[in-house]
Amino acid sequence: MISNQRAPHFVLEPDAVEILRRFGIPYPESEFVREAAQVASAAERLGYPLVMKIVSEDIVHKSDAGGVAVGISSAREAAAAYERILTSVRAYQPAAVIQGVFLCRMAEKGEEVIIGTVRDEIFGPTVMFGLGGIFVEILKDVTFRVCPVDQEQALEMIREIKGYPVLAGTRGREALAVSRLAELIVKVSRLAVELPGVAEIDLNPVRVYSHEVTVLDARIFISPPAREPEA
Repeated sequence: MISNQRAPHFVLEPDAVEILRRFGIPYPESEFVREAAQVASAAERLGYPLVMKIVSEDIVHKSDAGGVAVGISSAREAAAAYERILTSVRAYQPAAVIQGVFLCRMAEKGEEVIIGTVRDEIFGPTVMFGLGGIFVEILKDVTFRVCPVDQEQALEMIREIKGYPVLAGTRGREALAVSRLAELIVKVSRLAVELPGVAEIDLNPVRVYSHEVTVLDARIFISPPAREPEA
């Protein structure tokens, strides 16, 4: 699944999700569909509502290409969404090679956070955590640690961001699953260490509820570490 022989590249999302699941990282029920004839039956197996995403190595930002459909509630809607997505993507990037679409059960609304890793030339893999939306885009309310981290270090990361009260529960809001979120950060940090070909991980958004967390979108960038010169 992770080849050190290829040039640097983003892993297709179905493969990225399989990597996450190997490390116990939760992701909604999903199915990779390669052909139009498979869409309706896959949708019926998964149940509704669904999200559909384009699968192509040439399309990294799927929404920009019109490669995402949400709220699909029937096999007929799934078939129509498939055709609409392929038409949009081909108009956006005619030369794109399309492998298929990724069907996922649509998650309930919840608080959104972001978890990621980068491989630093000096420190090696580092893990990042922050609240999603305006907190990360404008306020830059994020925190970093060198991988791997343990449960207590992950909890420290969560508590030190300015937006922590949103997760802890304030003004009558329900407290969210902070311990489960810390467990997720630990697993992501371990993935970054145990798979040295992984240069970057971007889990955005990760949705947090009162008793659980789940990843809703995953990007993994593969770039084998440079070999040290032989003596």
